[in-house]
Amino acid sequence: MTTRQRYEALKAKGLKLDLTRGQPGDDNFDLSNPMLTIVDERTLVTPSKVALRNYPGGVAGLAEARELFAPVLGLTASETIVGNNSSLALLSNSLMWAMLVGVVGSPEPWCRTPTKFLVTVPGYDRHFTMLEQLGIEMIPIRMTGEGPDMDAVERTVANDPSVRGMVFVPTYSNPTGETVSDNVVRRLAAMPTAAPDFTIFADDAYVVHHLGDEPPRPLNLVRTCAEVGNPNRTYLYASTSKITFAGAGLGFLGSSTTNIAYLTNLMGTQTICPNKIEQYRHVLFLGGYAGGIPGIMKEHARILRPKFEAVDEILGRELGGSGLATWTRPQGGYFSSLDTTRPVANRVVMLAKEAGVALTPAGATYPGNRDPNNSNIRLAPTRPPLAEVRLAMEVVAVCIKLASESN
Repeated sequence: MTTRQRYEALKAKGLKLDLTRGQPGDDNFDLSNPMLTIVDERTLVTPSKVALRNYPGGVAGLAEARELFAPVLGLTASETIVGNNSSLALLSNSLMWAMLVGVVGSPEPWCRTPTKFLVTVPGYDRHFTMLEQLGIEMIPIRMTGEGPDMDAVERTVANDPSVRGMVFVPTYSNPTGETVSDNVVRRLAAMPTAAPDFTIFADDAYVVHHLGDEPPRPLNLVRTCAEVGNPNRTYLYASTSKITFAGAGLGFLGSSTTNIAYLTNLMGTQTICPNKIEQYRHVLFLGGYAGGIPGIMKEHARILRPKFEAVDEILGRELGGSGLATWTRPQGGYFSSLDTTRPVANRVVMLAKEAGVALTPAGATYPGNRDPNNSNIRLAPTRPPLAEVRLAMEVVAVCIKLASESN
């Protein structure tokens, strides 16, 4: 059977498969169903004597929630803010305040002069959209296998005072699955910067989303920055959106106590308190889960690992040794990153769509949706059932073959 015949046969199946976003599956959500009823009229006051139904409680979140989630970031409760869904909301809020009034140590608000940010590529499309809407110019930095290309990072920040920040995913990067090495963390923490208020916004969304039993444990960015004399350089962000419920999770951030006090004061002009009932629901459920947060993450890994194994298996069977594509084999996170050898990513995505498999648009992993090589495709195998993942990967592989033949 020719490649075209295989494609037409797959197309005739009338598939409706979606691999566009990194969403948990319903079986992942089912792990947290007990949380739906864990708070009731018997749990209206927390051990720290905060009434869940009333306003008081603090902008930084419940004391119990801060204690629970601080270790996820490798920090203490006093270095942590717990808010509502999601980490992306906390990140965008932090950036908006930086634009309006600056960060700790800023000589002026960032909006008063041109502001540039480093972003890693391939990277997270929502980061790019957020920065674009804030009027921040993006400077792409390629990923290397150990994290951002530090030679390029250091060269850029040392010479241009308008480069005020950096946004990236340090653990299991979206979409490549890379985790920063200790050497990269040290260089990020210590590098001289032309901007006196250069700030790293590290979206550590997948810091506990391991697929294997021996996860990487890179140096903590906040701690390392403090050790080399830049204590306010880094903000870390994470959430429970892929731990409990994606639409009803909690976002949290960590930084120096100086940064936490500064940001809490600003947030206090926007809100009186976060959703305390939702926070306490998470405290009771995750705090009482067998093994705590690591315990539930092992259950998630049990569900997700076979899907990532299927991606590698099918692509390896169909494309291994062909020279037509390469792909990552992540040890955690929610994505695999695929690169076609020829500039046919947009054609592959179109062919897959016509065959009933929706993929993330080609170019989405670059600022402005412009992949200079037209090669990168983000694969999100987490939500569909395993059988659908296998079928979708067959479609993707056949589409790569077909697009490459006609290029």
